[in-house]
Amino acid sequence: METTEHEKFMRMAIELSEYNVKQATGGPFGAVIIKDGMVVARSANKVVQQNDPTAHAEISAIRLACQELGTHNLQGCIIYTSCEPCPMCLGAIYWAHIDTIYYGNDKTDAAAIGFDDHFIYQELERPLHQRMLQIVQLLRDEAQSAFELWKIAEAKTDY
Repeated sequence: METTEHEKFMRMAIELSEYNVKQATGGPFGAVIIKDGMVVARSANKVVQQNDPTAHAEISAIRLACQELGTHNLQGCIIYTSCEPCPMCLGAIYWAHIDTIYYGNDKTDAAAIGFDDHFIYQELERPLHQRMLQIVQLLRDEAQSAFELWKIAEAKTDY
């Protein structure tokens, strides 16, 4: 894809982020997913609108793209985001197998306006017992039964 095409799709993501702020429907974030030069999905941040802390622009766009394409695997797709993805969105982009991320603002720009996810990166570096959020393993032996079933299941889709 030519630079002008990349810029066109990035501007779509930026427009979504601006529109979201102007309409007071959510945070200043937008994302567009492209496959073979065509827009597959686009979304702004919908956290407040949907009362869903996972409804970031990237996650919402991934959900729409998967529905549109009828698959959980977005290999061959590109995502354009108005801001560098947070840890949750970055994880979702990896799980979706999206090929490339283009972003506008970076995480320091987001932190400067109150969207600071640096603490999550710090938490991930700490051992479980030292994290701010209490994390307790419980009933591991019982939970293993589903994993044992998965190992031998014939009707499963690897991902």
